[in-house]
Amino acid sequence: MARDTPVQNKAATTDAEPLPNLVTIVGRGVPSSFEITVDGEIEMDTDDPVEEATVVSGSVAEGSIDVGVQRFRFDGQVTNVHLVDWNGVPAPESASVPNVHVDYGVPER
Repeated sequence: MARDTPVQNKAATTDAEPLPNLVTIVGRGVPSSFEITVDGEIEMDTDDPVEEATVVSGSVAEGSIDVGVQRFRFDGQVTNVHLVDWNGVPAPESASVPNVHVDYGVPER
C-alpha cells in the first residue's frame, strides 16, 4: 500500500508576515475619489472595508472619502496615487482632494 506524502502549507504553519508599510488618506470635507497602486499587495486596515465603500484588489485600492481617515497596509512601493474632487478636478489643481501620507516600515498597532 502506497502512502501519500502530505502537502504542507507554509502559511498554515507560520503566521503570515504583516504588511510593513502604511498609506493614510485624510478627507478634507469634500467628497473625493482616490486610487492607490502599489507594486506589491495592499489591504485596507479596517475590520469592514465594505462599510468604507472601498474596493481593494491585489495591488490597487480605490474608493471615496469626504471626512475621516482611511488606512491601507501594503508591501513594496507606492507606484501611483490618483485623486479627484467631486467635480472631477485632479490633484494638484484641486485644493479639495484628500491628503495622502505614505510611511514605510510602520509596525502594526
